[in-house]
Amino acid sequence: MIAFILVLMTSCSNNSNQTTYTNPVFEPVLADPAIIKGKDGYFYAYGTEDAWGDQSETKLVPILRSSNLVDWEYAGEAFQTKPSWKGSGSIWAPDITFYKEKYYLYYSLSIWGDANPGIGVAVSEKPSGPFQDKGKLFTSEEIGVANSIDPYFYFEDDQPYLFWGSFHGIYGVKLSEDGLAVSGEPFQIAGDAFEAPYIIERNDYYYFFGSKGSCCDGQNSTYYVAVARSKQLDGPYVDQNGESLMKNGGTTILESSESSNFAGPGHNAIMQDDEGQDWIVYHAIEKEEPLLWTGATRRPLMIDPIIWKDGWPTVEKGLPSETEQNGPVMKD
Repeated sequence: MIAFILVLMTSCSNNSNQTTYTNPVFEPVLADPAIIKGKDGYFYAYGTEDAWGDQSETKLVPILRSSNLVDWEYAGEAFQTKPSWKGSGSIWAPDITFYKEKYYLYYSLSIWGDANPGIGVAVSEKPSGPFQDKGKLFTSEEIGVANSIDPYFYFEDDQPYLFWGSFHGIYGVKLSEDGLAVSGEPFQIAGDAFEAPYIIERNDYYYFFGSKGSCCDGQNSTYYVAVARSKQLDGPYVDQNGESLMKNGGTTILESSESSNFAGPGHNAIMQDDEGQDWIVYHAIEKEEPLLWTGATRRPLMIDPIIWKDGWPTVEKGLPSETEQNGPVMKD
């Protein structure tokens, strides 16, 4: 009897839940998504500053919360007031990480055509914020890299790094131990066809995901995701054909087509479910409703599973899914 109860308890504790989803998984918009699983067990997604609905004021990094990567609810804004270290600009393309027992939010501060955008960092005890701004890491002029936006944090061997870049090369740099300052010289890992770097380690390789094309031309957006891999974090990265990222190589894994309902899929993050399945989290544009009321491109939140083939990540058909799909698996 005791053995039966133990078996029953073990069986119950190993129960998993899987729901279905249809893209997009959140509307009206969550552009340039960053994602993390918080210590409270919920997933949190963060996006570029945008105006929602008919509201004239933008949300200063909107935050979403979900238990399963499919059903999302609005959880507030990361900032109560806009960071003041730059005279003007919007908060774009945040990246979130849990570091030193706190949540670090790296973000871009820029306007369209900005000659000197920069990257800052804010910190919170909770993934839902509010985040306390710690100020800038650097501006484009200070770091010597034009259009310095789209940060991505990576930690390895007790050393924090920041990767970033937008169509002027993708660069990395060592950060100080507290993650709040630069402590090394920039090094380049990809050419000027990319922005929005994201790096994961799988199967003894570092996999680089980057976006090419135009992100924000409504239904005419040409954004897409390409990948390459390296044995070293700082490269060299090559695609499936052996072409170097420094020469703007990259194997396309997610794009649009004339027959697709979605344009411009890109600016991705990667998240695993409770069975270790990788999911690509990204934005795309619904061709039938491509714009927000402000005229800005409307970029809702999307997900799809990564399918690993011969050591390379792929997405089914290389396109955003449009029909009902099996979602991530989550344990009770």
